[in-house]
Amino acid sequence: MNAPDLFGAFANPTRLRILNLLQEQKEICVCDLCEVLGEPQPKVSRHLAILRSTGLAEVRSEGKWKFYALAQPWTPLHRSLLGCVRSCLAQLDELVADRERLAAIEPRVRCT
Repeated sequence: MNAPDLFGAFANPTRLRILNLLQEQKEICVCDLCEVLGEPQPKVSRHLAILRSTGLAEVRSEGKWKFYALAQPWTPLHRSLLGCVRSCLAQLDELVADRERLAAIEPRVRCT
C-alpha cells in the first residue's frame, strides 16, 4: 500500500475512531463497534472494509459474526501512524469517550 492510501485511511474521523478502539482490545466484533460508535452496521462495515483493504485491520469470521483486529504494522510509516493514534491523538475528547463506552460494555459471550 502506498503512503497516500494509508494517510487516506487515517484521514476519516470514523476510521480514526475505529483504529482507536482496535488498539484497546485484541479484537472487537462489529456489533460492539456499532454500539460504541453509535453508527449503523453498514456504515461501520464499509469503513472496516477500507481499513482491511489498506492493510490496517484483519478480520476473523466465526459463524455469521465478524471480529476485527489491528493488522501488524508492515512499514515504518504504518507503525508511526498507529503510534500517533495511541499517543498524540489519544486525548481527543471523542476518542476518550469511545474508549470509555467500550470499557462500559457488559462482558458477554461474544455475539452469540
